[in-house]
Amino acid sequence: MEEPRFLADRMLAKLARWLAFLGYDARRAADDEVDDAVLMEAARREGRVLLTRDRRMPPVKGLTVLVLREEAFEAQLAEVLAALKLKPDPARFFTRCSLCAARLEEVRREDVLSELPEKVRAYDTRFTRCPACRRLYWSGTHVERALALLAKLGLG
Repeated sequence: MEEPRFLADRMLAKLARWLAFLGYDARRAADDEVDDAVLMEAARREGRVLLTRDRRMPPVKGLTVLVLREEAFEAQLAEVLAALKLKPDPARFFTRCSLCAARLEEVRREDVLSELPEKVRAYDTRFTRCPACRRLYWSGTHVERALALLAKLGLG
């Protein structure tokens, strides 16, 4: 089975970010994808599973819609993984942009030094950049906190 790609409606933006943290191609609805019909067409066209909490979402041929019941994002994450029988691979954690889900590319420290906050310049860590939106990433305390939460959820 091919790994699913996700499109989360705007109510589930945090869930999309966490699916991307796990290494899944998961993006949240863009500003112009608020209307259900537009959202469903984008998901169908891109071959994505549509994630929503909207119970009024009509069925569409050729589109998988996962209507989530849970309110807390941790429970939503577990719900998605269980529904699609997904087993996250820790080797893939933090390999995608949390904004647009593009695969991150490693960059040399010296090439990004001028873009880093002062305290980050002292970190001995690897740096990655999103080739699509150009966001820069590094491993800091935010990654440690995320990994701790993933471990608590039994995913790390």
